[in-house]
Amino acid sequence: MAEAHQAVGFQFTVTSDGIDLHLSREVLKHIYLSGVTSWTKRAIRFKNGILTGVYPASPSSLLIVVIAIMSTIYAKIDPSLGMIDTIKRTMSVRSVMQTQTVLSAILFSTGLWLSLILMLRYILKALLSYHAWIFESHGKISFCTKLWLSLVKMFSGRRPLLYSFQTSLPRLPVPSVDDTITRYLESVRPLLDDEQYNQMEVVANDFKKDQAPKLQKYLILKSWWATNYVSDWWEEYIYLRGRSPIMVNSNFYSMDLLYVTPTHRQAARAGNVVHAMLQYRRKLERREHAPLRALGVVPMCSYQMERMFNTTRIPGIETDFVQHLSDRKHLVVYHKGRFFKVWLYYGGRHLWPSELETQFQRILDDTTEPQPGELKLAALTAGNRVPWARARLKYFSQGVNKASLEAIETSAFFLSLDDEVHGYDPDKLRSLDLYAKSLLHGKCYDRWFDKSFTLIAYKNGKLGVNAEHSWADAPIIGHMWEYVLATDCFHLGYTEEGHCKGDINKGLPPPTKLQWDIPLECQEVIEESYMVAKVIADDVDFHGCLFDEFGKGLIKKSRTSPDAFIQLALQLAQFRDKGEFCLTYEASMTRMFREGRTETVRSCTSESTAFVRAMEDKNTASAQKLDLFRKAADKHQNMYRLAMTGSGIDRHLFCLYIMSKYLSIDSPFLKQVLSEPWRLSTSQTPQQQLNMVDIKTFPRYVGAGGGFGPVADDGYGVSYIIIGENLITFHISSKFSSPETDSYRFGQNIRQAMLDIYSLEGLYNLHTTFLCSVTLQHCFPNGWSPLVSSG
Repeated sequence: MAEAHQAVGFQFTVTSDGIDLHLSREVLKHIYLSGVTSWTKRAIRFKNGILTGVYPASPSSLLIVVIAIMSTIYAKIDPSLGMIDTIKRTMSVRSVMQTQTVLSAILFSTGLWLSLILMLRYILKALLSYHAWIFESHGKISFCTKLWLSLVKMFSGRRPLLYSFQTSLPRLPVPSVDDTITRYLESVRPLLDDEQYNQMEVVANDFKKDQAPKLQKYLILKSWWATNYVSDWWEEYIYLRGRSPIMVNSNFYSMDLLYVTPTHRQAARAGNVVHAMLQYRRKLERREHAPLRALGVVPMCSYQMERMFNTTRIPGIETDFVQHLSDRKHLVVYHKGRFFKVWLYYGGRHLWPSELETQFQRILDDTTEPQPGELKLAALTAGNRVPWARARLKYFSQGVNKASLEAIETSAFFLSLDDEVHGYDPDKLRSLDLYAKSLLHGKCYDRWFDKSFTLIAYKNGKLGVNAEHSWADAPIIGHMWEYVLATDCFHLGYTEEGHCKGDINKGLPPPTKLQWDIPLECQEVIEESYMVAKVIADDVDFHGCLFDEFGKGLIKKSRTSPDAFIQLALQLAQFRDKGEFCLTYEASMTRMFREGRTETVRSCTSESTAFVRAMEDKNTASAQKLDLFRKAADKHQNMYRLAMTGSGIDRHLFCLYIMSKYLSIDSPFLKQVLSEPWRLSTSQTPQQQLNMVDIKTFPRYVGAGGGFGPVADDGYGVSYIIIGENLITFHISSKFSSPETDSYRFGQNIRQAMLDIYSLEGLYNLHTTFLCSVTLQHCFPNGWSPLVSSG
């Protein structure tokens, strides 16, 4: 009970002599330090809020403008064209004439300064609306683009904060209906026979003529009013209104470093990483992270990062909602069926890594048994949403259950201390596959799938993250994860024994075990949710593929986009796997626009199918195959660029469909488009967003990226990560229940497709160099090939 006594700031007793008051200096000291920390944080936020609010100008520029105006007045020159005199006459302040003049000049200077800020922002927004640079050939920059880059740099200001560019980003444009339908018909042409295509063309043209004009007008009106005409509907209708389980179907995962484990002590690794996350969160709250910029110049939208911490998806009967809080000071830890609350602050500061290690080790050493219903409680977040919403209202709306659930939902994030061993081990078959399945679904009750993310620490010191998808996309989690892993390994470090550095504070109050009173009826609901989730988890067929025969370095020698190269390899692998083509989804970002998220690139095109058929035809000459490859790659790059610049197909059609529902307009065309299954869903996870680690100097400190579950019952989900110059990882998922799919088989097809495309005669000038480098890599699979690295 020592911690209970420490929590009391003062005690008093009533005696015959009066009231005897006893103050605890230690507690009062902590209260004082917490207050200092809180006010310091507010001051920094206020300062950075001002810096962001006046960007691209600076507060000091106001002083320059005031001094300049005052100088002209004393020189008997009126730069305001009489406005200062007008302000002076309207002022009701009784003072000497000189004071009125100074006050009028300051007011005019402030107005002029604010006008200049708005003008600079509109100029910058106009500049950022220029996207022709994306469509220029690699290595060729026109004079117009060079001039544009110079102007963007000039108007971008210096040392921007995370949200400095938000008000200068352009809005996502609404494409024309004609362009969208033309591109849609072009995208489905290789998947339909002549009769099917003619029918689709008739339906599409009828929609374009009859229903589309009205829907488009309302959508344009929304685009003028809303910050982004897609994002709010995308979050609500694609994510929050879904009533099926979000485990596997929506959540995604990210892996630890591939080859390196800094320490094998579970509590120590968790201590360092949690501390690094708190450092990242502090910079995020203070808006001190630098905004991401394409080419180092063009800013990306940062709004998704706002809800990274202190965020939970709350279940509802008809729709969920995202609850985001500020400044949460605790996290909740799950271990062997028990939930613990751990405070993250002590004496007004973050806990040091060594202190966090101590707290986590206390949890690992705790031998108490789970309370009735506690073991599988988190399965509620893995099952169907409606039973979870009803159970939450019925069993968790009062008493200890409400308090404990509130502790979880209001925590900074969720930590699971797993009792299993996972990670990539080249000596163990399927180690990467089992690692991915554990991150994606675990035991179905040892992750809180509703939290913005769950940090998972394994018994051997390996880590991973399971992230909820509604609040943000994978690159946002990837940004935080890169920062955390780099900070863990290169800034915090460990002792020789593998413990966190720093002194051990034995005076910390231990973690608090959450209390539950779960009735039998609720336990039955938990078990039902668990069984639903277990069926889904057991059906996931996963295969992790490390492709190290060549990488980005050698692909670029063909003057081909690595992404286009991989997408064509996926089309070839898909055709070999199933003997047919399918609708293919590739995620592209639209973060060059304010509050932009993603757009779809339809990777299966007439050009790619022609190339794949040529590759499978032994009678087609190599020169013709190479020509078809070039055309298919160029087509894919152009489609990707169109998607990035707001001229995609699917988000526009999705919004037209939602608008038709609001207006009670029945559209057979939109119904058909929105019901088409994506049997091949792909995504590239970006790496090196922060460049905190030089992977040329530290080649083993690379992450394996992450992945997601299958989108279609009879299809594949493929996440690929281009790591450095010489490695590409593929995360392939499908369902065991489908006789048409096999993730391992598809991985082998991808590997062979990559090699077959690479071996096209004429694709590379140094074809023999490639053969030598591949031979060397097979001879020395764990070593270094100078031919590959020089590429």
